[in-house]
Amino acid sequence: MALKVLCDFDGTITKVDTADAIFSRFAAPAWHDIEALWEAGEIGSAECMRRQMELVDASLPEIEEALDTLEIDPTFPAFNDYCAARGIELIIVSDGVGYFIKRILQRAGLQKLPVRANRLIQRGQRRFSLGHPHKVQDCASGAGTCKCARAAAEGAYCRTVLIGDGRSDFCVAHEADIVFAKKSLLRYTTDQGILAFEYSTFADVQAVFETLLPVPQPNLTFLNTSINASA
Repeated sequence: MALKVLCDFDGTITKVDTADAIFSRFAAPAWHDIEALWEAGEIGSAECMRRQMELVDASLPEIEEALDTLEIDPTFPAFNDYCAARGIELIIVSDGVGYFIKRILQRAGLQKLPVRANRLIQRGQRRFSLGHPHKVQDCASGAGTCKCARAAAEGAYCRTVLIGDGRSDFCVAHEADIVFAKKSLLRYTTDQGILAFEYSTFADVQAVFETLLPVPQPNLTFLNTSINASA
């Protein structure tokens, strides 16, 4: 059976949350209050992100200039090449902003990677909102990109691997066949008794893949082998 990797972006591929970086620089201070409502469970993440984006006062070139200062994990391009060489499909599934993600990927020469994320809508020269092409009505977390729904759609005929770091990955961690976790996702998987491989960089992820998939060839079956993992 084929293998498909569903990878978070903010804080996973990037070193910081890209939306938070933009809000910190260009949004009215009330974006923190909206964040607090989301953290308290009073609003879903789709509403949270949309309301925060509507507080941004910046031109698109100003936003792009800020995005161009944000760094990705330097080991991610090699991991992408590793997956491509072995016929493993790598998809970015994010509850962040697709335009931000694609801008950063393009700068890194990774613009061909498929991205499932929220859509940036320009309302004026310095005003924006968000659309949610991957939202589903019954998403448990009210996400703009329902990762559980994406996992079900993307992984219908293959085994799925989740690579993530935060709250937007909690629900889908129960659905993925294999989980790589750090930060709050690692704490969550530990608390929930979900088997997860701890990682810091994509070099760590690739090292696990190399243990389980030693021979580069397409359509490999992911071996469900017991190795050192954090539970």
